[in-house]
Amino acid sequence: MSQLPPCPQCGSEFTYEDAGVLVCPECAHEWTLSEATSGDIDDRRVTDAHGTPLVDGDSITVIKDLKVKGSSLVVKVGTKVKNIRLVDGDHDIDCKIDGIGPMKLKSEFVKKA
Repeated sequence: MSQLPPCPQCGSEFTYEDAGVLVCPECAHEWTLSEATSGDIDDRRVTDAHGTPLVDGDSITVIKDLKVKGSSLVVKVGTKVKNIRLVDGDHDIDCKIDGIGPMKLKSEFVKKA
């Protein structure tokens, strides 16, 4: 019996092969064996609140008032932020907001401008 790789999406070890495609029974993710063995798959896909993919250097607009932790400042709705950088972690956008300074934002509170 051959050892199949775990699901790249949920990490389940109960994967099986069906017509040349690997399938995860827990999350229903399907991928090919060549995708599983190549290291070129980029798991870090960041999308805005509407599902539009974001990339480094994009401009975004804040869609909700955000309180700045440890300060009395508030990032208002409609604040435009230029030249974002995507990072790993809970807050996946690193940026600099005029009047406030460097910030980390969650992508669920922004839209692509």
